[in-house]
Amino acid sequence: MTARNRELLNLFVVGLLTACGFASVYLASQDIPEFSTTSLSYAGFFLALFLAAHLVVRYALPLADPYLLPIAGLLTATGLTMIYRIEPGQAFRQGVWVVGGVALFAAVILLLRDHRRLDPLKYTCGVAAIALLALPALPIIGHTVNGARLWIQVGPVNLQPGEFAKVLLVVFLAGYLRDNRELLSMGFGRVGIPSPKHFGPLLLIWGVAMLVLFQSNDLGGGLLLFSIFLAMLYIATGRWPYIAVGLVLFAAGSYVLYHLRDHIANRIAIWLDPWQDPYDAGFQLVQSIYAIAGGGLFGQGLGRGVLLSDSGEPYIPFLETDFIYSAITNELGLAGGAAVVLLYLVFAYRGFRIAMLADDGFSKLLAAGLTATLAIQAFIIVGGVTGLIPLTGITLPFVSYGGSSVIANFLLVGLLLIVSDHVNRSADR
Repeated sequence: MTARNRELLNLFVVGLLTACGFASVYLASQDIPEFSTTSLSYAGFFLALFLAAHLVVRYALPLADPYLLPIAGLLTATGLTMIYRIEPGQAFRQGVWVVGGVALFAAVILLLRDHRRLDPLKYTCGVAAIALLALPALPIIGHTVNGARLWIQVGPVNLQPGEFAKVLLVVFLAGYLRDNRELLSMGFGRVGIPSPKHFGPLLLIWGVAMLVLFQSNDLGGGLLLFSIFLAMLYIATGRWPYIAVGLVLFAAGSYVLYHLRDHIANRIAIWLDPWQDPYDAGFQLVQSIYAIAGGGLFGQGLGRGVLLSDSGEPYIPFLETDFIYSAITNELGLAGGAAVVLLYLVFAYRGFRIAMLADDGFSKLLAAGLTATLAIQAFIIVGGVTGLIPLTGITLPFVSYGGSSVIANFLLVGLLLIVSDHVNRSADR
């Protein structure tokens, strides 16, 4: 079976699972269970949309990895199903954003074709990434949501530019680290500690991450950006001292901002002891832990979890965005939560496999950086809602409600598939 036929078969399985999920949620919401084709319209639309994406990949990237698009589709379907469970109106809006994401996915594949065309534009991408990160700080279009200044409003549309900045940052780092990997690998002394003159890029990215953290009160965003840089720096050089120095710098910067920003200090305090104030400051995390624990091994069942009050209000604020993983584990249990984590692990495996097979530095670093971006983001949000690390406000890729995140992640997958097709063509030659 060819790669594209495997992709098509997997997408049909995803469509079947989506139909079952929407039907289960619809039946559970009825006082007298009665089947209706209305709920299946979401599943039919979803399947048609991803079949269109498959046809674009089949035409333009015939040798691309056959599993990345179905994994993205299944994660997106899981998110749509849970959002439909929580608030059907938001599921429709999320579907519109998914259409936009798939449209951008198709446009990038058809217009770019070869990711190496981005290499000469790496500095432009770097400047654009910094500009996007700075947009929420502007007084007119930038605004604060839930204590973090991450959003801009253009007419009726709210966007989170940091979601697109992370992709542009990966493109910049892939080109920059490829050009300077030998200099960055040089050191002195028996333990090979890097020379101080080579700390410049590390200090620059550290400063940008701290600036983002300071002006936006976004602990998760700063952690994500700096983690992406450290991961790509280690892949490019193989030097552990960079990781050690980077962790020390981030810890020092976070300590300073902990004493300067009450919002960050409160997040740390909640993480250390959420039960100190379970009805106010620690309410979200406490409710999240209860929801996860209440799911048991196999969950309450789709549509039957204890997520909404009698009035229809979620027990956990921002359930469809920051805490959607808690909703999944409550209704699908440990098995469902582990399945979602496993999907991210398989995605990471396929992405890093592409990077390992690449025969040029730019392709290798771009594939590794894009994969690390999605994997790190998933770890940060899952770790936050389970109490493993301090709670942050970033989204669970493809799953959480949010247009900027969905569109940016489809852009990420499109670029990764372009690299994969190039790698497999080179292997065939």
